[in-house]
Amino acid sequence: MLDLKFLRENPETVKENIRRKFQDKKLPLVDEVIELDAAYREAKQKGDEIRASRNRISKQIGALMAKGQREQAEEAKRLVTENAEKLAELEAKCAELEEAIRSRMLVIPNIIDPTVPIGKDDSENVELERFGEPVTPDFEVPYHTDIMEKLSGIDLDSARRVAGNGFYYLMGDIARLHSAVLSYARDFMIGLGFTYCVPPFMIRSDVVTGVMSFAEMDAMMYKIEGEDLYLIGTSEHSMIGKFIDRILPEKELPYTLTSYSPCFRKEKGAHGIEERGVYRIHQFEKQEMIVVCRPEESPLWFEKLWRNTVDFFRTLDIPVRTLECCSGDLADLKVKSIDVEAWSPRQQKYFEVGSCSNLGDAQARRLKIRVSGADGSKYFAHTLNNTVVAPPRMLIAFLENNLCADGSVRIPEALRPYMGGAERISATEK
Repeated sequence: MLDLKFLRENPETVKENIRRKFQDKKLPLVDEVIELDAAYREAKQKGDEIRASRNRISKQIGALMAKGQREQAEEAKRLVTENAEKLAELEAKCAELEEAIRSRMLVIPNIIDPTVPIGKDDSENVELERFGEPVTPDFEVPYHTDIMEKLSGIDLDSARRVAGNGFYYLMGDIARLHSAVLSYARDFMIGLGFTYCVPPFMIRSDVVTGVMSFAEMDAMMYKIEGEDLYLIGTSEHSMIGKFIDRILPEKELPYTLTSYSPCFRKEKGAHGIEERGVYRIHQFEKQEMIVVCRPEESPLWFEKLWRNTVDFFRTLDIPVRTLECCSGDLADLKVKSIDVEAWSPRQQKYFEVGSCSNLGDAQARRLKIRVSGADGSKYFAHTLNNTVVAPPRMLIAFLENNLCADGSVRIPEALRPYMGGAERISATEK
């Protein structure tokens, strides 16, 4: 959410930012906010004047009674009552105007970084850099669920009967591989100095609206019926929520956290062959990284975070590339975002396995996460998040890039301690 003062003083800058994000239908909101804000400030000023008048007259009543000036005292009481009624009306009006302003401010997009490429949608995202040489084996790479099934590692039919489409049973060595990747990711991040955390897997509505846009919320979140609780779509939600309505000592920044959680997503509109299997699902597990820092430090942390994911995937011998999200592909709260994509030998292209985002002070402003500076000043923190790894989707890249001609799967050296020392996964007799 933008600073209201900034919008009031820079309406054309805000409008141009909306145009750069190709959200022209939101342009009228800027003028509406300015008009509502003017009405709010006028009502508040009148309220302050009436409140001061009421307090002044109230103080006079005792003195008038002491002097025996009963008629004047009764008139003063009448004025106090009249002022109280006017004040109640103005306070109600201010509350109504405040809510009208907030509802509009929540959907006006954050100001994007000037380095963000301008484009309408993800088809105009810009490749930045490749890491590792994409390899195409001299044998056919099967679809990922076929690889898993040959290794007795997945049961989609049973999952459909139990929970419907978009769910899965992972079995045997594939299930162990799934857990091994998460354990390795945890230790990888701890080795980089991040504090490990397992957060709540449900959050309240005030946290939901604090960490994401309404469009994301509708497309992603599952609500618990009869409760003010939502299942998290990523641990970022509850990790940033951890700091809600807090004043953080500047000397303690930055907070660098890595969190594990299951994630739950509606995933509306999934379709096509690549959406089958475990690519786009309603339930998965993820290792995330979160940073809460001073505003001037967030660009540096942004660079560090996406590089962490690249380094992690390279230790597993998976070629990756980075892709900068264009303006039209940025969620409303984001200032800048880079996707990490892994190479798929079967598809002969890259696909997303992680996303790194700098949200500026947008989440902090919504959740009232402030920093107490050494000089006594208070300001909003900056928040960032990035995926370390999100299996089972990541397993697609892992299996395809480590598949051998005989159908077995090689285990990279970094992962072997988490797989009992095994060097490969092979099909077993049923």
